[in-house]
Amino acid sequence: MISVEQAARANGHHHPPTLGSGLYQYEHPGRRRFDPQQVFNPELPPPTPAPNGIREFTLVLEEDQMHEVAPGVKMPAWTFNGSLPGPVLRATEGDTIRVTLVNKGRLPHSIHFHGIHPAKMDGVFEIVAPGAQFTYEFTAAPFGIMPYHCHTMPTSQHIHNGLYGMLIIDPKQGRKPMRELAMVMSAFDLDRDGEADFYAWNGRAFQYADHPVTLTRGELVRMYVLNMFEERMVPHLHGNMYQLYPSGTSLQPAEYTDVKTLNIAERAVLEFQYDFPGFYMFQCHVSEHMEQGLMGWFNVVEPKALVAQKERR
Repeated sequence: MISVEQAARANGHHHPPTLGSGLYQYEHPGRRRFDPQQVFNPELPPPTPAPNGIREFTLVLEEDQMHEVAPGVKMPAWTFNGSLPGPVLRATEGDTIRVTLVNKGRLPHSIHFHGIHPAKMDGVFEIVAPGAQFTYEFTAAPFGIMPYHCHTMPTSQHIHNGLYGMLIIDPKQGRKPMRELAMVMSAFDLDRDGEADFYAWNGRAFQYADHPVTLTRGELVRMYVLNMFEERMVPHLHGNMYQLYPSGTSLQPAEYTDVKTLNIAERAVLEFQYDFPGFYMFQCHVSEHMEQGLMGWFNVVEPKALVAQKERR
């Protein structure tokens, strides 16, 4: 295990990290190494009706939880429910959303939800003191992908330390059933010099390079993507194109493409399917981001192969 300082010295500021690029860039996924117990599961279960139209969540905030941001490189992260990013919250448009923030840290915190809600539920004024808790309540609107994050000053540090996540609000009429994945794009400046050292899907650099996401040929896939770092991000699929729904706030695609620039806090729904089996990279098309961890693999298999794989487990 190397220290943050050692990693920073090895990585430099703008160059691909020696650790990351030396082990991962373009290496075949069969030779990866990352603890499978720590991989953030991007799978989303199908949406279900809220009991009595009320969605209740509890987010327990803790500071300085050691988080392995890349294999062998740990940082003291701030987390919701021990997770970085925080858990995906999901509701249907019109539901009542209740989110209780339990602050177990030493500093005051809050949660700011994007979307439409009263000022007193905006997370700017409702600062939650250490040891205290607060319940945010509002009606889910509009449908789409909404980031949530701490908004306590200095907000940039609270976000960079890991206090962010994705809220999905489904349309009342629902979306076409598909395999669904949630992917948050972010980065980590370990030595606090103003330059990111690692970029990641769902909080860990290269985790889906170590552990590819298995898809079935012909399977319809919906991927919810959110950029939570203060640089532009460009989700790109290899060997494929996707239907693009900016912010997820429309049921009609705006574009058929394979790249889309997402600025700070922008998000999008990508819908696609693979027609051929094999390993396909999904990455940020800012090359430096890809080289420093914001890449992974889809392992597209024939349907019969997936059945056989499940039977062997």
